[in-house]
Amino acid sequence: MASAAAELAQAEMYSPKSIQVWSALVNWFAFVFQIFVQFLRATPSVSQVFPSVLGSGRQSFLAASAPAFRPLPDVELLDNDEAVPSAVEISDGLGSSSNSRRLEKLTVVLDLDETLVCAYETSSLPAGLRTQAIEAGITCFDLQCVSSEKESEGKPKINYVTVFERPGLHEFLKQLSKFAELVLFTAGLEGYARPLVDIIDAEKVISLRLYRPSTVSTEHREHVKDLTFISKDLRRIVIVDNNPFSFILQPVNGIPCVPFSAGQPHDAQLLDVLLPLLKHLSQQKDVRSVLYDKFRMPEWFREHGIPTSSWP
Repeated sequence: MASAAAELAQAEMYSPKSIQVWSALVNWFAFVFQIFVQFLRATPSVSQVFPSVLGSGRQSFLAASAPAFRPLPDVELLDNDEAVPSAVEISDGLGSSSNSRRLEKLTVVLDLDETLVCAYETSSLPAGLRTQAIEAGITCFDLQCVSSEKESEGKPKINYVTVFERPGLHEFLKQLSKFAELVLFTAGLEGYARPLVDIIDAEKVISLRLYRPSTVSTEHREHVKDLTFISKDLRRIVIVDNNPFSFILQPVNGIPCVPFSAGQPHDAQLLDVLLPLLKHLSQQKDVRSVLYDKFRMPEWFREHGIPTSSWP
């Protein structure tokens, strides 16, 4: 009896009617699943929705909160061919004309020997040096200069020297005179320096010449060039000298340049080093802070035994 009931139940489970029911259910679920898939394909995903919303919101937030930043203009050095007025207008970069100020021309004090030229007694000039210098493109000339010594007859002694111009000298003086007042200050005697400068400054761009009698003696060095002899305002004056001890009284106004000799035909200090620096200084209200940061001359003098107390 029990086995008959089990066989009847098993027969009902696998009857054709049961198979049809299960097939209908499977087809219905498949139909619903297809509809659900189509619905998902037609709807933007979460990753598509939220980034667009967050991105849009973030962009508008930054645009609303970011300050209107305007970078300050860089100081532009004047081109070589551009004329420079006797005064330079410096702006604070904020667009306000009331904060602009006019600066008088920078005063540039130039040394002579081993800065602009180098000179040798013609009689002691090394053999072949003149030829080598000329072949390398260095300009040189012979000069007669009056010595402080006297001949046996009491007449002034004449010395003969050969002068070599530093490469780029004339262009340097020409360009420099456009934005600076030029002063020549040499520890050489006037009988030697005056005719020499007459030649190298044929265009008369140097407004003042000072010779050895204008130098002073200090506790540490002789023939020191005191810049207050030229200007009491040390903010807008600079001296270029191959001998740093020449400006021990105003160490933060000095530019120690590389000495020049006739054996340096490829020297480019005047046009490539000094001229750009002096142009930059001409735009400064006070040159001393720039020169101190660049050369640290007070520290250099202390290392060479000159105490800070010697500086006013």
